[in-house]
Amino acid sequence: MKLRFWFLLPAWLWLLALFAAPFAIVLAYSFLTRGVYGGIEQPWTLDSYTRLFDLLYLTILVRSFAMALAATGLCLVFAFPAALFISRAQRHRNLYLQLVMLPFWTSFLVRTYAWLFLLRDTGLINTALQAIGVIHAPLPLLYNDGAVLLGLVYGYLPFMVLPIYATLERLDPALVEAAGDLGARPLATLFRIVVPLSRPGIVAGAVLVFIPCLGAYLTPDLLGGGRTVLVGNLVQNQFTTARDWPFGSAVSILLMALVTLVVWVMLRRQGDSLV
Repeated sequence: MKLRFWFLLPAWLWLLALFAAPFAIVLAYSFLTRGVYGGIEQPWTLDSYTRLFDLLYLTILVRSFAMALAATGLCLVFAFPAALFISRAQRHRNLYLQLVMLPFWTSFLVRTYAWLFLLRDTGLINTALQAIGVIHAPLPLLYNDGAVLLGLVYGYLPFMVLPIYATLERLDPALVEAAGDLGARPLATLFRIVVPLSRPGIVAGAVLVFIPCLGAYLTPDLLGGGRTVLVGNLVQNQFTTARDWPFGSAVSILLMALVTLVVWVMLRRQGDSLV
């Protein structure tokens, strides 16, 4: 028991220094008052939490959840066929996996900036469409919800592909063959055999995509141009431009609580399905 304690002590100290202590500071800030020139001061108050029920901030929260759910759903739609193809590939499987992980070799900021050059009015897409005569005026591809959603799906798609692939790669091919021998059509086999057995990978991928999409601020800031404000942008603005640290801390605490609740519900349902 003592040996186990000493082995776990560095991990507990690491969590205490990098999670528990910062969380306690943010929690304390959320109950304080904004200073005249920014910062924090007493008295202790609940004003920051009561402001969260303002229609403006509730709208931002709902928009953030809708955008995160849409991005997660689209990632699942694109990731499942890709993961299934890679798991069934007899040759070049490692190459396909490397192509999925290739974006991680480049900075996320650089990849997001690349979409600016592709989607802007004088970007590659509009220029190519105008050159072949499909359009006569540039399409509004940038600084809208569609551009933000595209950036989120592009940025977090590998986080959905890899967990699903890990589940499908361990799937016993005999189950699929048995379904075919019993007369099941390919679509029936897919939705009644393959998809249910790959549920752990789907749940893991959904968690890995939904959480960062819900708190994203870089992609909405660059591709949304300030027109698509999500909860991550709200927190960033409160700590920088508005200098309202108590309200920014309250939004952060609310976001952490909602994310924890969502993950707990998903993991609980996943655990119940395995029983």
